[in-house]
Amino acid sequence: MTEHRVPLPPPPSDDSSAALRAQLLATEHWSLLATRGTLWQEIFSRTGTFLTILSATMVALSLVVQATGFEQTFRIVALLVLPLVLLVGIATYIRLVEADLEDLWVVIGMNRLRHAYAELSPGIERYLVTGHHDDEAGIFHTYSFRRRVGLGHLLAGSPVVVGIIDGVLSGVLAVIVCGTLGAGTWVQVPIGLVVAIAVAGCLVTMFIRRVNRFRLDYQPRFPRPGGDRSREAP
Repeated sequence: MTEHRVPLPPPPSDDSSAALRAQLLATEHWSLLATRGTLWQEIFSRTGTFLTILSATMVALSLVVQATGFEQTFRIVALLVLPLVLLVGIATYIRLVEADLEDLWVVIGMNRLRHAYAELSPGIERYLVTGHHDDEAGIFHTYSFRRRVGLGHLLAGSPVVVGIIDGVLSGVLAVIVCGTLGAGTWVQVPIGLVVAIAVAGCLVTMFIRRVNRFRLDYQPRFPRPGGDRSREAP
């Protein structure tokens, strides 16, 4: 009795293996693009929500001023409402910083995928306008098409705008508190400035520490040729 054997499929050729790899990489690339789009939508949504709440609060306070003037009623309403708006603003700032770091990870992932494309098809990197290395210069290249992010690019970011508003809002709140306690204008203005600068400084410090922590922990796997490989991942 002869044994019936099912013939095994032939081993995949190099072309089919490369095509399968390119397909899998492209699928991951589209997934990262969808994730980045969701992150950007969240950033715009959270920023817009905070600005809407702030605008509505300012309109409400202006109506109170028209009805009662800058008297005790206005101060009570402001002391009840402004701390809540400031809390929303600080929470928004923290989430925007984390969302920017998550977006950074997505950019790193896409740079690594483009590096894989360059390995699959040598010479294709000369047609890419974004980075295909996952070191710092490659990440910045994807963000701003150059090796460094300009000051204008940073100042126009949503976290910076929200952080500035939080600082100003905290200064205004400090002025109202001083006025409620009976302090003169010569005391209210300096205290308001100090509080605004202090809050803005704390937010900037938090952002810098978060970024520095990321830079210390991150290890690129595909740095530029001739670049610093001392932090390259195994």
